[in-house]
Amino acid sequence: MALTPDDREFPSRPIVGVGAVVVDGDAVLIVQRGREPLKGQWSLPGGAVELGETLDAAIAREVREETGLDVEVGPIVEVLNRIRLDEAGRVRFHYVLVDFVCRRVAGQLSPGSDAAAAAWATASEFAHYDVAPATVTVIRKALERLRSGPWIPYDRA
Repeated sequence: MALTPDDREFPSRPIVGVGAVVVDGDAVLIVQRGREPLKGQWSLPGGAVELGETLDAAIAREVREETGLDVEVGPIVEVLNRIRLDEAGRVRFHYVLVDFVCRRVAGQLSPGSDAAAAAWATASEFAHYDVAPATVTVIRKALERLRSGPWIPYDRA
């Protein structure tokens, strides 16, 4: 059962979300968010885990829906909170995000679902897209993880 936008705003409990650092050569896949939270901002593809869905299935589905690409899911890179308050101090959005490093395996890049745009960018281009510093930190951790050891698919990590 998928969450509706109404279920995500002012939730009764945190929502588990996934994000993908999809790497292809020296480029990383970023998407421009088409809706809240982060509407209009460039970030990693990802979204909420659906009831009964595994983390790796969720990230593969979200990347496919947002970008048209199929990925192989690798190890977890980061787990973090994303909490946004409204003007009155109420919790408007609360996600617990699990970010994975992924490799592109098939498909043509085409934004869809809640992505307004999608692009491949190198580290030197992130500033052009105004990628948030926290997102750049996650991307750097993922790239370092790839440089420091062999590729290990999520189901074997």
